[in-house]
Amino acid sequence: MKKYNLNYLFFAIVIILLQSCISKPPENPDNICLIFKEKKSWYKAAIRSEKRWKIPPHVLMSFVYQESSYKANAKPERDKVLGFIPWSRPSSASGYSQALTKTWEDYKDETGNTRANRKNFSDSADFIGWYASKGYYQGFEKQDARSLYLAYHEGYGGFERKTYRKKQWLIKVADRVQARSSKYQQQYWGCSQELKKKRFLIF
Repeated sequence: MKKYNLNYLFFAIVIILLQSCISKPPENPDNICLIFKEKKSWYKAAIRSEKRWKIPPHVLMSFVYQESSYKANAKPERDKVLGFIPWSRPSSASGYSQALTKTWEDYKDETGNTRANRKNFSDSADFIGWYASKGYYQGFEKQDARSLYLAYHEGYGGFERKTYRKKQWLIKVADRVQARSSKYQQQYWGCSQELKKKRFLIF
């Protein structure tokens, strides 16, 4: 019995330690300046993604907010049988970026980032930049968070076929992403120089 209790205690400690390693959502998710001041590593990750993939930080962060509300463990809610029995999840989306497993594997293969983890903010930021960059080659504007998000959700092929037109709920979501991106952009203009001066970024 004592051995069982010790094993249970050890397991509980491991779970607590693993949970403590996962970054908590920012205290002020509606202000990109306060987010970056609180989460310095997120600022660095956003700047790295901007330099590599040309995605503006305010567009990137509006995607992460919409997809996961800045929660590392975010997953789609389970479907329910008879209205109350938890069942399977509607997709394999996971992590900050809510990337599907297949798309995530494509990202790892193409970029060589084989150890990428969807619960890691830096990896998710790089993934979103990677996916957005495919749209830039097709003529998407870097500030057009609405179109980029629709393509992020439907795929670029689906966007070209305008599959989103049959999903009014998705269009409304994309509008919210654009509104948040514009809000973040205005905020970022006022603090970007301060963030650089405080040397949050490791060159």
